[in-house]
Amino acid sequence: MNHMEIESILKEQKAYFSTGATFPVKARKDALKKLLHALEENEEALLSALKTDLGKSAQEGYMCEIALIKSEIRYMLRHVAGYAREKRVHTPLAQTFSRSFVKPVPYGCVLIMSPWNYPLLLSFEPLADAIAAGNTVVIKPSAYAPATSDMIETVIKKCFPPQFVTVMKGGRAENSALLDSSFDYILFTGSKTVGKEVMRKAAEHLIPVTLELGGKSPCIVDETADIRLAAKRIVFGKFVNCGQTCVAPDYLYCAESVKPALLKELQIQIEKQYGKAPLQNPDYGKIINQKHFGRLCKLFDQGTIVWGGQTNAQTLQIAPTILDQVSWKDPLMEEEIFGPLLPVMTFQSLAEAAEKINSMPSPLALYHFSSDKKNISFVKEHVLFGGGCINDTLIHLATSGMGFGGVGESGMGSYHGKCGFDAFSHKKSIVDKKTFLDLPMRYQPYNQFFDKLVRLFVR
Repeated sequence: MNHMEIESILKEQKAYFSTGATFPVKARKDALKKLLHALEENEEALLSALKTDLGKSAQEGYMCEIALIKSEIRYMLRHVAGYAREKRVHTPLAQTFSRSFVKPVPYGCVLIMSPWNYPLLLSFEPLADAIAAGNTVVIKPSAYAPATSDMIETVIKKCFPPQFVTVMKGGRAENSALLDSSFDYILFTGSKTVGKEVMRKAAEHLIPVTLELGGKSPCIVDETADIRLAAKRIVFGKFVNCGQTCVAPDYLYCAESVKPALLKELQIQIEKQYGKAPLQNPDYGKIINQKHFGRLCKLFDQGTIVWGGQTNAQTLQIAPTILDQVSWKDPLMEEEIFGPLLPVMTFQSLAEAAEKINSMPSPLALYHFSSDKKNISFVKEHVLFGGGCINDTLIHLATSGMGFGGVGESGMGSYHGKCGFDAFSHKKSIVDKKTFLDLPMRYQPYNQFFDKLVRLFVR
């Protein structure tokens, strides 16, 4: 699709938006209900597409993508009427006989650029927020997940006319053409490198953005942690979707005293969850493509393999792998891994751990396993990160009651629930002034009496 075709679709969407068709709360709720119905109607085909692109089992695909989308849609259906109302705020004494309020309004035509690792979730969840806020939407799914992209397009065509919501498929050329267009808002989920390009292009048109990027998310295990439970939840969080999760624990950072017990328990939990031969497990997925498979295989020669290391080039599979004796200077620790390799680092004190994490770019997520309230409080207060969990992994992104987003190099802005509605809304600050009284003190010519009145009212 070339730039002229994209501009034509954008023009149609802006014309549709200008009619006000997306403004009424009932219209927004009707659209959300259509989307929910279409997801349920096409559930098997959607899960099959995820299996084709990422090797996801039906259970994992439903649990980690479709169920979360449905939850977000239902949350918006319950709350959108309240979110869309004008909110009255305090009016100062000097503006007596006025009403001050904030009115949320949609930005207009928004662009959602989604990645390949959770192609359904990261397309439809922000779509639900954008629709709830009253926008028209263009979705650009990743070319790396073609079967799922086709299904996203199928579902959207069943639900909505293209002037309201449309899908634009393609690769780098289409991405570039979209970013050269005058959208009113952009939400991008993906790598830091591409995120910088999105922000650069958006700046040329002064388009506001939400960037959901990534980074090296640490998983801290201190000496007070429940080691068995920690290992169980770390194995789930790290190896679901073969580690191709932006908020997966990127590395394990444990107290040196608990490392032997933790390594032993991690191996036990991998075997319990995936079997002794994970590559033979029909519910274990695959790496998205040959390029990323080759990139991950090059990381195996760093450190010592404690468990795993098996690969299958034909199926693009890499077994869950634990790596010990890794250095902070190894390439493994310089970039986000985004695969089923878990390096283990150690610290002597939490203060040392906090200092090290803060010396690196702020991560999208942080996980802390501990039973000591002081330790937990210390990490929450002294380490900067986007979001995370205490004594668990990943589940913070499944809570519509709070926003999900990064900080620093891991992203900017947030969405989910109210934060998602706010992300796609502009807040108009308005004062409605009555006409029956007009105090003269603000008008020239000024005099001493009016000066005293101003000082009395404005304090």
